[in-house]
Amino acid sequence: MTKTFPSMGRLNRRAVLGLGACAAAVAAFPAIAQGSDKPIRFILPISAGSGVDTIVRAASVALGKAFGQPVVIENLPGAGGITGTAAVVKAAPDGLTLGMVSNNHVINPAVFKKMPFDAINDVTPISVVGATPLVLLVNPKVPAKNVKELVALLRARPEGYNYASSGNGTIIHLAGEMFMDEAGVKARHIPYKGTGPMVTDMIAGQVEMGVVALPAVQPHIRSGALRAIGLCGAARSPAAPDMPTIAEQGLPNYAVEGWFAVIGPPKMQAADIARVHDAVAAAFTSAEVRDAMDKQGNIVKPTTPEQAASYFRTEAARYAALVKKANVVLE
Repeated sequence: MTKTFPSMGRLNRRAVLGLGACAAAVAAFPAIAQGSDKPIRFILPISAGSGVDTIVRAASVALGKAFGQPVVIENLPGAGGITGTAAVVKAAPDGLTLGMVSNNHVINPAVFKKMPFDAINDVTPISVVGATPLVLLVNPKVPAKNVKELVALLRARPEGYNYASSGNGTIIHLAGEMFMDEAGVKARHIPYKGTGPMVTDMIAGQVEMGVVALPAVQPHIRSGALRAIGLCGAARSPAAPDMPTIAEQGLPNYAVEGWFAVIGPPKMQAADIARVHDAVAAAFTSAEVRDAMDKQGNIVKPTTPEQAASYFRTEAARYAALVKKANVVLE
């Protein structure tokens, strides 16, 4: 399991960007769109306040500028991201409806017995925009400060420790399974309904360890409420340069991170794909968005549509093998 991200280093309300605000600053971006008064509907198949939601809202103003059109951000959570993505799949392929998905998009086909769409062939990949570093954490009462010590504990007491996740079949779950597989150890999986309650119980000591997105737990690491064992990605994060990776601590094949990608409906025309890709790339590589992503601890390096399509396929195969090994199947 050595495949990693390709060379990269609120429905509470809707955020609508007015045309006037977009036009006032559009000169700072390429003339990608033709200034249509039709809004771009950006569907997020996750709850408000979660990682991908925070990422897209941080880029919303820049997206409006780059498209030269209003941008409406809409949260449609449910079924591990399937509900929102299904709305994208059913939309007209005119480039006016887009979605932002994450690893779960390509994990779901292996986890759910039935899917209302084909995650690979029923979407148009626009760009894998970037990635969020994940980190393996333990409660401070766990007598391990690094991978070697944690593996020794798990080997000595294979039924003595629990690891938490944000739900069965999520990237957080599979990142934990991947660690157990690579290290040749075992621990009991405790699934939660979301990252929030999972982290709360890790801090309280109800569960001993788990993998979480680094931006969500940096304050807890700094305060000592949680202890970082290692970053899950192939390289160290600029947001935590002194934190070693799991790979450099003796598990060289362990590498996983939470990527995020823009998709459109199937059968989009080449010209619309190019237009949307260029707008997304311009927005996410703008100085203000890069600064926001750096502060969040995210890495941004948009891929081409072709690279995104290839990445979806390889990631789907990679996770399917892991899901089979972990025997994770949902109705």
